[in-house]
Amino acid sequence: MKRSYIFLATGFEEIEALATADVLRRAGMEVTLVSIYKDRMVTGANGITVAADIVFPAGEYDDADWLICPGGMPGADNLVRFEPLTELLKKHFAAGGHVAAICAAPAVVLSQLGILAGKTATCYPGFEPMLAQAGAKATGKRVERDGNIITGNGPSSAIPFALAIAAATVGQSKADEVSAGMLV
Repeated sequence: MKRSYIFLATGFEEIEALATADVLRRAGMEVTLVSIYKDRMVTGANGITVAADIVFPAGEYDDADWLICPGGMPGADNLVRFEPLTELLKKHFAAGGHVAAICAAPAVVLSQLGILAGKTATCYPGFEPMLAQAGAKATGKRVERDGNIITGNGPSSAIPFALAIAAATVGQSKADEVSAGMLV
């Protein structure tokens, strides 16, 4: 199975990053938390500091399945300002790779990169104009899947968001098994 990567920048939404990593690992997926800095320690929007598994290396994502961006502010802004990541996201998507983002990240990151043009997506309430400006259809649903893109609308949707990624990767029955085990 290919590895999936969750990118952490200062101000990321802790629930969205950690719940997603937890659910995907329960589903048997290989998931790596990546700091976009030279330090593995990254502090989230609510002051929780997390040790990423690795720091962002250039050109080592050939085995990537999902590239995942949690939201949070200023986390999403910090992700989109990190050019090596934005180039990776665009290249991965152009090659047909899977991309997922939740909360502010669909609007702040993916829409600014042209990834959501012509797609159906969701995001944190209030960011929908950024989706529309990028040519995406904003639905306001908790989770949306459009081809190789999955988006979520915020912290309370972190588990359904992660379960959608799991279902798309290891199958609905495994996602249902994980969901049941977590009493979702």
